[in-house]
Amino acid sequence: MAAGGLWVVFTLLAAAGQSARNAMQRELTATLGTVGATHVRFLFGFPFALIFLVGVLLATGSALPQPRLVFAPWVLLGALSQICSTALMLAAMNDRSFVVTIAYTKTEVIQAAVFGLLFLGDPLTVPIVIAILVATAGVWLMSFKGNASMQGGLKPTLLGLLSGAMLALSVVGYRGAILSLERPDFMMTAPYTLAVGLVVQAGLLTLYLALRDRPVLVAIARAWRPSLFAGFMGAAASECWFLGFALTTAANVRTLGLAEVLFAQAISYFIFRQATTRREAYGMALIVAGVALLIWVQ
Repeated sequence: MAAGGLWVVFTLLAAAGQSARNAMQRELTATLGTVGATHVRFLFGFPFALIFLVGVLLATGSALPQPRLVFAPWVLLGALSQICSTALMLAAMNDRSFVVTIAYTKTEVIQAAVFGLLFLGDPLTVPIVIAILVATAGVWLMSFKGNASMQGGLKPTLLGLLSGAMLALSVVGYRGAILSLERPDFMMTAPYTLAVGLVVQAGLLTLYLALRDRPVLVAIARAWRPSLFAGFMGAAASECWFLGFALTTAANVRTLGLAEVLFAQAISYFIFRQATTRREAYGMALIVAGVALLIWVQ
């Protein structure tokens, strides 16, 4: 397994942390709106990313990376594509196609594998491709219920696919930024890239809201207590995602990251007391099978 299997540990921690962050953001949506709750992950996340980076500096005594010019395009691709992905996802959901949107954004895993091969030369083997397809099929099976696949027509489907493409470009961009630093100490390159990316995102979205919707910024400031914890969980999850990207391909990390769906299902069952349907059980079985195959072939 790549890097002694550390990427597996980091990815599973990231998926669990993201599930917790999503649950917190769900609560914030009622008071901040969707855009405001989304901005929380960046605005309250980047201070923690900086703290993580300082912690690594103090613990290791290493110097900050000295990025070459190529670092900037990669990190901008990662930051801007992630913002665009969120905007496209929200646009699709506005067409009342939540289920379709989520299902099609999960094609991000397949698209990340293709983009990783094209832009970074990340290898793809037949077993890895099979694992990606099996796990993604599990997500689709859990997402589509009844006639949900027809809900909203073609537009939300295209928006969902494009949102997935933007997210795939984001993870490839961030991995490209990490690799462009050309340093073996992934415990430094990953936190450094994350800190830069979050600062860019927080700055751009804050400027956007200041120009277009200042009341949302005021509401975010008033909800700073719950937002702070959501920001921490978001930054911690992102830290683990980036450590995974530093150690193995984006396709491997994002496929294993589908375990997030299993964590979300567990939260629904144990906390919200929502029963698991037979379709969802079959979908979870496919996700587990795909993830198990991915880990086994590494």
